[in-house]
Amino acid sequence: MGISIAKPVYGKEEEDAVIRVLRSGCVARGPETVAFEQEFADFCGAGAAVATTSGTTALQLAMLALGIGEGDEVITTPFSFIASSNSILYTGGRPVFCDIDPVTFNIDTTKIEALITDKTKAIMPVHLYGHMAEMDDIMRIAKKHNLLVIEDACQAHGATYKGQRAGSIGDAAAFSFYPTKNMGFGEGGMATFKDPEVAKLALLIHSHGMEPRYYHHMLGYNFRTTDIASAMGRELLKKLPGFNQRRQENASYLLAHITNPNIVLPSTAEGCGHVYHQFTIKVTGDRDAAVTRLTELGIGTSIFYPVGLNEQEYYTKDLGYECDTPIASEVSRRVISIPVHPQLSEGDLAEIAAAVNSL
Repeated sequence: MGISIAKPVYGKEEEDAVIRVLRSGCVARGPETVAFEQEFADFCGAGAAVATTSGTTALQLAMLALGIGEGDEVITTPFSFIASSNSILYTGGRPVFCDIDPVTFNIDTTKIEALITDKTKAIMPVHLYGHMAEMDDIMRIAKKHNLLVIEDACQAHGATYKGQRAGSIGDAAAFSFYPTKNMGFGEGGMATFKDPEVAKLALLIHSHGMEPRYYHHMLGYNFRTTDIASAMGRELLKKLPGFNQRRQENASYLLAHITNPNIVLPSTAEGCGHVYHQFTIKVTGDRDAAVTRLTELGIGTSIFYPVGLNEQEYYTKDLGYECDTPIASEVSRRVISIPVHPQLSEGDLAEIAAAVNSL
C-alpha cells in the first residue's frame, strides 16, 4: 500500500455530529452553521465568519463583500492553486502576478509596490503550504497605498504570524475544508472578516441577497453550506490544534533526519508558526527521477504546483499573460511534497527520511 501523501482523520465525534443533524431534520444552513461560523471566527481572532461551499467561493465572497469588481487589479502570487487567481476573475477583476520568495515560496513583498497602479484595489497573499506570508510588509504597503488585503489561508488553518492567526490580519480571509486540508470534511469553505458589518453584507451575497426569506435586496449567489458539513467542522475544529501539533512534530523529525545534500528542506521564517499543510522539498537534480524513485519505495508524493498560474493555457492564450515571474517558474519545476500528515507513525517517518536520503 505504501505511505499516502494525505490521510483524512474522522472519528466517532464526527459520526455522531452528522447523525445528530440528520435526526434534527435541519440539514441545510441552520444552527450548526451559525455556531460553526462563530467558533471559527473566535479561533482565528476575526470579527466574523461566513461558511461557504468551498475555499474558492470563500475567496470570491470575500472580494465581492469588499467591493472588488470590474477592472480592479488584485496583486497575488502565481505559485498557488488556480482558485486563488480564478476567484479574482469571477468578480470581474484582474490578477496581477508578483514573483515569490525563493525560501518560503510565498509572495515576495519587496516586489509588490512596483506592480501597483491606479487600478490596484487589493493584495492577496497566499499562505502557501501552511506558512504565512510576510504580513507586516503587506499591511504596511496596503496602508500606504490605501489597498485592501485578502488572505488566501486555504492551506493555513491555525498558522500564526507573530502571535496572530491566519484569517485575523487582513480585511478578509478564506479557508478551504477540502479533505486533504489540516481540517477537512469533503467540500466547504469559510470567509473571515475583520469588520462584522462587511460580514453581514457577505451573508446577503452568499444567499441570493435575501433577508428575510424571499425578499431580495441585491444580486447574490448560492454559496451556502449545510449543517451536516458544519457539524463535522465544529468537531474537527476542536481537534485542529492537536492535528497541527502532530504535523509540526512530524516535520521536525523529517527536518532532523533528511540529510541528502541534493534536497532543500522547507524553512520557517522568524515569528511564524508553520502548520505544514504540506512538507515540500526542492530537488536540485532530476525531479521526475526523484518522484519515480520515491514511488518505487512506497512513498506517496505530489507536486504542488507544477505550472505557475501565469503559465496556464487559459491565462496565456485567452487572457494574454506572460510568464515574468522567474523564481516561481523555477520553483514549480523543482518541488515535491512528501507525507507529513498526523496519521504517520515513527516507522513511517523513518521510512520517508531514508527514501529521500537515497535519492
